Amino acid sequence: MQECHTGLCLSVYIITFVLGFPANILAFYTFCKKVRQKPTPIDILLLNLTISDLLFLLFLPFKMQEVLNGMVWDMPYPLCPLSGFIFYITIYNSTFSLTAVSVERYLGVAFPIQHSLKRRPLYAVAANIFFWIFTFLHLSIVYIIPLIGEDSPTVHNVSVIAATDVSKTEVCYENFSDAQLRVLLPVRLELCVVLFFIPLIICSFCYINFIRILSKLQHIDRRRRLRAIGMALGTLLVFALCFGPYNVSHIVGFITWRSPDWRDKALLCSTFNACLDPLIFYFSSSAVRGTVGSVMKGVKSRLNRCMSCHMLQALRRGINKTAKDKEHTQEEINTI
Repeated sequence: MQECHTGLCLSVYIITFVLGFPANILAFYTFCKKVRQKPTPIDILLLNLTISDLLFLLFLPFKMQEVLNGMVWDMPYPLCPLSGFIFYITIYNSTFSLTAVSVERYLGVAFPIQHSLKRRPLYAVAANIFFWIFTFLHLSIVYIIPLIGEDSPTVHNVSVIAATDVSKTEVCYENFSDAQLRVLLPVRLELCVVLFFIPLIICSFCYINFIRILSKLQHIDRRRRLRAIGMALGTLLVFALCFGPYNVSHIVGFITWRSPDWRDKALLCSTFNACLDPLIFYFSSSAVRGTVGSVMKGVKSRLNRCMSCHMLQALRRGINKTAKDKEHTQEEINTI
């Protein structure tokens, strides 16, 4: 049984949710507004990435509850495969979306004229639909595995394992039978190759050439050029560090013919991606930077008003106290 250290896993889940949810809500609002006004392919792709992250974050509390309960699944059974399905489909949908953004940016600098003539928002919409259908079909394995060897100890995606001598506990999507592993491990290897390594190769090719071409363009403002290069390098780093360990666990699992014990910890890196994507949004979109600037300005304005109100109230209390002291002093003099 895989065991996720309660303190570590819960900390990553809480940090990801607390930071990622408001940031992605802000990005979602910005991209929706921008797409309604003047849709561009990259905004549509980033909107899809935001929707994927928000869906991921909405189901993250189920993982928190599972960790708090010692990796024992005590919630209704249908939520077990559903939460796993959403968890994995959004991870791989994010890899496709990040890859599509890299292709869009590379074509924009490598073939600016040809690409601008053929650039259509409809193509980005079609790409997003393809990403969801493709990942949906691949990750349906979450629902298929429990149907294999139903007479084995693992049934309905919830495994019954001995917890003590007298009691039993249930875990979600673990302790697979040999019949299930014969199907699951090759599928995981295929997921690793098709949904991670191929997108990573494409993304690396696009951003490396994007950086190479951009470095030679002297007519672009130095600050903008450095920001674009930093965004490209940051995206590649996030792609490799967030999704790499979890997909490597698929390779290790196929070689050893068992789920690695550290697979849950590797999944934490993919989880953290949901609060790192907004940084990519910030550097990729001037609209997001404008929205963040407006929000910060509004917060600063409210804080200044609050401080002014408190200072004014304190000043009034001081004036009233001084007036009362004077009256009290005058009464003492009159009494004398």
